[in-house]
Amino acid sequence: MNERAPAPGGLALIEALVNTLDVETGADTLDTPEGRAAFTLTERDLPGIRTLREALRAACLAHAGHAPPGVSSLNRLLAEAPLLVTVDTAGAVALRPARDPDALLSRVAAVIADAAADGTWARLKACEAEDCRWVYYDRSPAGRRRWCSMSVCGARNKMRTYRAKRA
Repeated sequence: MNERAPAPGGLALIEALVNTLDVETGADTLDTPEGRAAFTLTERDLPGIRTLREALRAACLAHAGHAPPGVSSLNRLLAEAPLLVTVDTAGAVALRPARDPDALLSRVAAVIADAAADGTWARLKACEAEDCRWVYYDRSPAGRRRWCSMSVCGARNKMRTYRAKRA
């Protein structure tokens, strides 16, 4: 749905994961071997990853000013992926997964921590349109975008508002 560039840095991972489900059609790319391979997942991983995906979508909706149920479930999931602070020989500090660094949940936890630290986490939002909920990175100067695409979801919303006023 979103015609814009993917989210910067590690946030692209979260954006891609959440957008594996097309809310409007119900199509889920995680149902395909190729879709799972993109995230190094097996069929056994799917129930937990789908729970993670929807918890991330809820957080992105909260970033867009909505308070959907499910945001607290992200905290429970992230508790399973503790992070360690590491310092390299040059003195650079980084967060690393304390357990399996290749696990998707661990990678997501590290991305969220890094993005929160650099101020980009709150700009990962979910489209306001209930039949869309596509996740996008808000690059607007004020950080107040509401739709993944003004030409599709924004236009639909404006048309509904216009029709409601005319009725």
